[in-house]
Amino acid sequence: MNFELKALNLSGAAAAKCDLLVLLVPESFKPEQDPLSALVQSASKHGDWSQAADKSLQLYQAAGVQARRVLLLGIGAASVRDIRNAMQSAAACLKADGVKHALVYLAAVEDAAQAVRTSVQCIADTSYVYTLTKSKVTKPALNKVTLGVQNKAAVNAEFEQAVAVALGQSLAKEWGNRPANHATPTMLAQAAKDLAKHAAIQCKVHGPKDVEKLGMGAFMAVAKGSKEPLQLIELSYSGAAKSEPPVVLVGKGITFDTGGISLKPAAAMDEMKFDMCGAASVLGVFRALAELKPAINVVGLIPACENMPDGGAVKPGDVVTSMSGQTIEILNTDAEGRLVLCDALTYAERFKPAAVVDIATLTGACVIALGGVRSGMYANRDDLAQALQLAGDKSDDLCWRMPLDDDYAEGLKSHFADMGNVAGRAGGSITAAKFLQRFVGNMPWAHLDIAGTAWKEGAAKGATGRPVPLLVQYLVDAVQSAPAKAKKPAAVTKAKTASAPKRKASAKPVVQG
Repeated sequence: MNFELKALNLSGAAAAKCDLLVLLVPESFKPEQDPLSALVQSASKHGDWSQAADKSLQLYQAAGVQARRVLLLGIGAASVRDIRNAMQSAAACLKADGVKHALVYLAAVEDAAQAVRTSVQCIADTSYVYTLTKSKVTKPALNKVTLGVQNKAAVNAEFEQAVAVALGQSLAKEWGNRPANHATPTMLAQAAKDLAKHAAIQCKVHGPKDVEKLGMGAFMAVAKGSKEPLQLIELSYSGAAKSEPPVVLVGKGITFDTGGISLKPAAAMDEMKFDMCGAASVLGVFRALAELKPAINVVGLIPACENMPDGGAVKPGDVVTSMSGQTIEILNTDAEGRLVLCDALTYAERFKPAAVVDIATLTGACVIALGGVRSGMYANRDDLAQALQLAGDKSDDLCWRMPLDDDYAEGLKSHFADMGNVAGRAGGSITAAKFLQRFVGNMPWAHLDIAGTAWKEGAAKGATGRPVPLLVQYLVDAVQSAPAKAKKPAAVTKAKTASAPKRKASAKPVVQG
């Protein structure tokens, strides 16, 4: 999708040549002497439409308007929710036959920056189509979208960030949606290597022998039941001075999760291909970094493997030694995500990070707690939690801070190891976070449980690309709040934008993690 930002007034929008003109009209809209204002006034006067939220009206070959089709969208008070709902309702018009170029006019909206961000994301969602394993696919004709605003310079930064995030989110969706036989750990590693073609990004891939030398016993235990070799993927983006500590992102990369010996029920197990959406989000963030080139250093770690019930698979009751030296009794092999993450978190210490954020489809308990609206967020530092919360609010990729009281860790006690890998059903998302916390030492650390937000079910089934918007906003905010000496830009060339409980068959599989 090609996005363009253009300064336009209402008369200019009416005169613009395009296939579809989408006009967002808030209740505060002030009509002028132009054809579009006349349409708004006439439709309102005759009761055919209003500027209230969720009201729309389609017109064809309207007098004085160059666009063949016009769509009036009422957005009420012009909140983020109002704009998002309006743009989502426009999806059918944007995907209609013959609509190759659309103009979305946002100048009437008071907060044009937020309107630009929301509109780009919604349009990118609308235009995304999964194609890899389909023999016949009908793609929307739409290939260019112009966003019309009053003051281009005032919102250009938000526009560029929105386009970069859209690219990253699309990549995250693509890898999240791929069937497991088209998204093996080795294929995921190749996707990371491909990102290293962009300036300032480098990639290293550590194979099974490397991981064994590192002593990652927990990670290796999960991979034992699969014929696919594990991969520890290490991405790095250098946008600031080498002396500046990086932010480390750790993405859970279980490319398929059967539950292992603690086998999941068959119903909807196909959706466990989404268990690598944390890894996919890390790839997406790096794709966005390649476009934005912020003055920050970022490391991405992806422990990637399958969790399969082979004869050599790890068994309930087995005890393994993690890279940190702590021993773990594996009480449930379906709680595998925390096992690969704990070794990656230990590995992250060598970078002496400014902060570590791990991202994982970790627990079905988080789905029960927060549904698909907000990701669960845990943090051992208040300032890090506040930064992530604010980034989520800005990007409309919401999260919610959850507790980390030490009392929740009582259930992790083991008779035969330093800890067990599960602590019962009560507070399952919290106890999973408490398990991970044992491997972060003194590093500023946050954990995002995206089990409820990483993918959707039903008619809209597929990966969402979350929390790419949240993470990119967090990194951009970190640059803006950093000392002046850390804002030295990188010398790079800009790339072209181009045992689980039983459940009903329709329910989202329990992600034990």
